[in-house]
Amino acid sequence: GWNSAMWGHTYEYVFPQIYQSENATRDRMPAFFGITKILKVEVMHRVTDYYGPIVYSHFADLEARYMPDTQKEVYNAFFCELDTAVAVLSDYIVEHPGASEFARFDMLLDGDYDSWIKFANSLRMRLAMRIAVASPEKAKTEFRKAMDNEYGVIREADESVAVSTASGYTNPLGEINLVWNEAYMGAPMESILNGYEDPRREIYFATCQDEQFAGEYRGIRQGTCFAHNYYNTLSKLKVTQQTDAVLMPAAEVWFLRAEAALRGWTDESVKTCYEEGVMASFRQYGILQSDAYLESDLLPADFVDTYDMENDITARCQVSPRWLESADRDTKLEKIITQKWIAMFPLGIEAWCEHRRTGYPKFLPIMDNKGVGITNLTLGIRRLSYPAEEYQLNAENMLGALRKLNGEDNGATRLWWDCNPNVK
Repeated sequence: GWNSAMWGHTYEYVFPQIYQSENATRDRMPAFFGITKILKVEVMHRVTDYYGPIVYSHFADLEARYMPDTQKEVYNAFFCELDTAVAVLSDYIVEHPGASEFARFDMLLDGDYDSWIKFANSLRMRLAMRIAVASPEKAKTEFRKAMDNEYGVIREADESVAVSTASGYTNPLGEINLVWNEAYMGAPMESILNGYEDPRREIYFATCQDEQFAGEYRGIRQGTCFAHNYYNTLSKLKVTQQTDAVLMPAAEVWFLRAEAALRGWTDESVKTCYEEGVMASFRQYGILQSDAYLESDLLPADFVDTYDMENDITARCQVSPRWLESADRDTKLEKIITQKWIAMFPLGIEAWCEHRRTGYPKFLPIMDNKGVGITNLTLGIRRLSYPAEEYQLNAENMLGALRKLNGEDNGATRLWWDCNPNVK
């Protein structure tokens, strides 16, 4: 049941709430309706990016027998939902200047409707970049639409979208980390953060509890036996139940803009957007000195397993933080995505999506293959399989989803947007 949580919680709890909110607010409360549309996309793009084809346009549609959409259809629907949200909120702001009825309930932003439009525009950028290889013209059009919107996009660290624990929300990753004792630094993070001497390292992770390695940051290589008791002295996450859950940091938007400029979608400076992304990430955690980091030629460190030398391996990522105008396009993209990957922590779904989409940062091959259908230990898992119980409860829908998946229901099948020929 470990892979069913995203599916089950969404269709049993979250999506019914969205559906009811849409119906209740469409005519009577247009601003809330617009916000509902944005949240709908934020929630459901995670679900399709985990599994692939999902029930979206036919949710609660008995006549259509609740059949799933292809991922391409879902993404096209996302962009339409964001169109509606931006139009509705823009009109409402004009008709009700200064209105902020939602402010005292707002767990993500400051309650201002223009902030929600910025979020919608930034979310559109994320989704547009996701399909950059699968549908390049559509991607460019949608990205430009976000850039050209008069309300702009998220720029500053204090504009980042996060679920506030001050509202009473409890961060579940904190429980997994501190109560379940199941969240530790991974080998790629150890390699990259230690090699860069990255100041965010101490923000993200605790040092080892093993006296022999006191003060050091050490992680676990994927595919080794995590359950071994001796690994529990390595670097744990610093996320607690009271840590706000970030959904979209400002740094991400700057890195999206850097990649868009690299692709020729805009005339912005790639270097400027890249460096603004790093600085926004630093400011998010109160780190003020970024100049030395941006001039650094340090490279990721080789991974040396704390307890088993058979897991040792040379670092795969070989780019430094310093921007080089003379570098080739692939190196520039690798720098952008590597820094984006660091800045997204601990937003795992986005980090995983970006790695699948671009192949960056370059991870260490998995040590031992325990996954059904996965044969490429360098590529790793490309998606989650559908929950087993769905085959029993919704067999017809599962067959429909599998037809639209174009592959076996296992972790090796690539999603629609996961089609970069350079990722192999």
